[in-house]
Amino acid sequence: MKSGLHRSISVALAFLVLVSTFSFSIDKHFCGSILVDQAVFSKAKSCGMEMKMDESSSMASLEKDSCCSNEKVSIDGQDELKLNFDSLDLQQQIFVASYTYTYLNLFEVLPKQVTPFDDYSPPLLVTDIQVLDQVFLI
Repeated sequence: MKSGLHRSISVALAFLVLVSTFSFSIDKHFCGSILVDQAVFSKAKSCGMEMKMDESSSMASLEKDSCCSNEKVSIDGQDELKLNFDSLDLQQQIFVASYTYTYLNLFEVLPKQVTPFDDYSPPLLVTDIQVLDQVFLI
């Protein structure tokens, strides 16, 4: 039971580290206010309604508003997993030092209890003394 719990917790923590360092982008293509396509890790497909203008035409200088728009959401993961103790400010350093000190002092070793009769065996009972004296607990 304990090893299974230990193994499942270690797998969950490894998955947490993997997810926290993972970065990805979501690309969305809207035609008006309607979401046409959404893609993760790649570019979203267009609906084909974009206005393409020739460079030679006189309309190229006038930019017309297109009904289509693209939206890109980038989620950046953590780059550094190992933080330096020097990068912490004074209050954080005091907290880490006091937490470490109190955590280590939780596990103080108690002095060993000496039992004087530990090496001796109990006497052998030949007869039950309570039955012999007829003394019973009620």
